[in-house]
Amino acid sequence: MSSRFLRTAIVLGLLSAIGPFAIDMYLPALPTIGADLQAETSAVQMSLLAFFISMGLAQLFIGPLSDMMGRKLPLYGGLVLFAIGSIGCALAGDIDTLVAFRFLQGIGASAGMVIPRAIVRDLHTGVDAARLMSLLMLVFSISPILAPLTGTAIIAFFGWRGVFWAVLIAALIGMVLLATSLKETRPKSARVESSLGSALAAYAFLLKDFNFLVLTFIGGLGLSSFLVYLANSSFVLIDHYGLTPTQYSIAFSINAVSFFSVSQLSGWLAGRFGLVRVVRMAVAGYAAAMTLLLLVMMAGFQSLPVMAIFLFVGYGFLGLVLPTTAVLALEEHGEIAGTASALMGTLQFVAAAVAMGIAGAFFDGTALPMIAGIAACAIGAFLLTLLSLGRRRGAAATEIPAEMPAE
Repeated sequence: MSSRFLRTAIVLGLLSAIGPFAIDMYLPALPTIGADLQAETSAVQMSLLAFFISMGLAQLFIGPLSDMMGRKLPLYGGLVLFAIGSIGCALAGDIDTLVAFRFLQGIGASAGMVIPRAIVRDLHTGVDAARLMSLLMLVFSISPILAPLTGTAIIAFFGWRGVFWAVLIAALIGMVLLATSLKETRPKSARVESSLGSALAAYAFLLKDFNFLVLTFIGGLGLSSFLVYLANSSFVLIDHYGLTPTQYSIAFSINAVSFFSVSQLSGWLAGRFGLVRVVRMAVAGYAAAMTLLLLVMMAGFQSLPVMAIFLFVGYGFLGLVLPTTAVLALEEHGEIAGTASALMGTLQFVAAAVAMGIAGAFFDGTALPMIAGIAACAIGAFLLTLLSLGRRRGAAATEIPAEMPAE
């Protein structure tokens, strides 16, 4: 593995992680924010939901812009908006102001979500793209490991507002990395045909591409299941199971370790079995683990260790689902990689927002509604995989070109 390959993965992973860092550091503070701003749980959760909605919808504009203007300039713009949103959140005096600036923050974070995937597609396809995507997720996964613990420490010394000053610093560091460590991967010659009209045409084309949509929603349902956990876990683990914020941060981090550790096998497994077979196996494993967890908890076994074990196993499988479905979805769309990545991200985050809203509506303070939401998403991903990525098609798709020259 070349040093350039690794450096690219690190920079892209850190840029991708800035937005999620603003989520994961923030989770231990949700109960505190509600008490401080005198807001109900649903209102505090809305500040999280607003971030996801804006981050999902803004990708529709950021992706085509990156096709038309290159990858770096929209990344700079996103980081600036994210920084402004962070300052607004830190100074918010009521829950409505916090929600508004979280919405702005999400718009800025969208650039870090959509453009790195497009850059991966600019540089590689097939197995090499899977390797780079898995390395990117390795760096990306630093966020759910370190962020909750860091957030807990910051909250202890500076209060919940300190979290937003910390992510402001992260955005400034991202700007420095972007300026010094990442070259433009979409040359001017590739932008000639890119315009608003071509972006609209590309969206129309992608919405008719069954393969793209299937892979997008398989990954999207996997992401939705994780975000249902993310939105509810602090209330369940802290308020219901009685964990301290520090203990909650550790429990949250353990699942991230499972996710990113197994995700590093995606390149090797793809080279040995093919990307489609890896997707089928990973989705089946994830659905089995989450369904079994739901059945066990419905039978009355609702202890925290039982839930933690099943989640650890399940998120390991999820670590294979997300990078492989993303690589396959973008495989045949190199000329419109930014637009394709944007539509994929938007559809996935809208699906996740719907799942979070439904799970939140049934939240009763216990773990069961959260686990039911996770299992429903996992089962949906499995059924979609079963109906669309059949064995005949999977066998034909196992031979994926290893790499397309980027220069």
